[in-house]
Amino acid sequence: MPQPSPAGRRQLALNAFIYPAGHHEAAWRHPLSRPDRIYDVRYYQEIARTAEAAAFDAVFFADGPALRTNVAYNAAPGLEPITLLTAIAAATSRIGLIATASTTYYEPYNLARLFSSLDHISDGRAGWNIVTTGTDLAAANFGLDRHPGHTERYARAREFVDAVTALWDSWEDDAVLLDRAAGRYADPDKIHPIHFAGEHLRVRGPFNSARTPQGYPVLVQAGASNDGRAFAGRYAEAIFTAHQRLGDAHAFYTDIKRRAAEFGRNPDQVKILPGLSPFIASTESAAKQLEREFNELTVPEYGLEQLESLAGETLRRLPLDEPVPAGLFADAGDVTDNTASRRQVIAGIVQRERPTLRGLLHRLAGARGHRVFAGTPEQVADTIEEWFTTGAADGFNVMPPYYPGGLEIFTETVVPILRERGLFRTEYSGATLRDHLGLPKPASRFAAATVSG
Repeated sequence: MPQPSPAGRRQLALNAFIYPAGHHEAAWRHPLSRPDRIYDVRYYQEIARTAEAAAFDAVFFADGPALRTNVAYNAAPGLEPITLLTAIAAATSRIGLIATASTTYYEPYNLARLFSSLDHISDGRAGWNIVTTGTDLAAANFGLDRHPGHTERYARAREFVDAVTALWDSWEDDAVLLDRAAGRYADPDKIHPIHFAGEHLRVRGPFNSARTPQGYPVLVQAGASNDGRAFAGRYAEAIFTAHQRLGDAHAFYTDIKRRAAEFGRNPDQVKILPGLSPFIASTESAAKQLEREFNELTVPEYGLEQLESLAGETLRRLPLDEPVPAGLFADAGDVTDNTASRRQVIAGIVQRERPTLRGLLHRLAGARGHRVFAGTPEQVADTIEEWFTTGAADGFNVMPPYYPGGLEIFTETVVPILRERGLFRTEYSGATLRDHLGLPKPASRFAAATVSG
């Protein structure tokens, strides 16, 4: 279990999860947010520069190939994230740039090109959040009759990542010669077809672009199911996760590090970043009042729709101001898919807190099952330090309830406290996202084969 370390050694990783108006579902209604700017690229550039000025490791955009938000009651995130991050790359110089992309609804060669281009354009700051897509709504957008099942999606995902990383490896680091005198731009012997053939995917290669500054982008993952954990242990270099309680976070942290070791990987090179959505004010009572303001702006119809998708049944028959029936999520059981893992979070809230249905909707409105915390900057720093130093997290996916001010107050009030305690950098020491996270540049598998041959 990690122990507190002197300043300059083990440091927090902090990632800004950008959700257009903010992570609270009613953020767009609150005067502190700017829903009028969610299609304005300058808005996101400004947010990224705020995070970069505080030396955050990265900014992150989630994504999905379907309209899942009920736009009658909430703002829909609309800009494609890899394109958006390319624009952010031009307005920043050091902060990492992470985007979600689905292994179910892309093809390996196309996606390899998109992230390779982002890594080149940003001088080595790209990261790929690997998802299999969890909604049936996506299938019809791609001419499919059905959304692939959980097991099938993860089988394809494993092949997908193997194929994409092989493409990124297919140019050795020194393949580009730039020998003007001899008229040789590159050495063909150091550019390799990959001849990938799996059950779901076939890719010949080689890639049509030189190896990127990072070797390849940082691989990020967010699934908490049994398949997701196995996938993370094998591939992920950073993991976004959701936990309400310290004990649950400890158990997840230990499990993932163990799985990484079983795959022959260094567990210290797998960074686990739980989500934290903080309401921050000068006093605890003021922070809780701010949270209440946001909760009072929620539309029950919207929250019920989200909750019903997890419950698998209609909840509109239940009175809003009476306790949620204890058995409603009793079948959450062991984690078998991503939906069930989020069901377990909700089941835990129902069993421990016995909330009313309205209270449960408010609990989930803050960050879709991620931990919401209302307090002073010192209290926020205390909870971050506790999770970091006791083996529950390597850092945090910071999820401000509203943008842009929620991130600004975090960087202005919480980050200085973390620095005073020796937990977070005062400035960047490297240029790439791998540098920020303390991750090595992966060697090309083809170069290794050439040397061993």
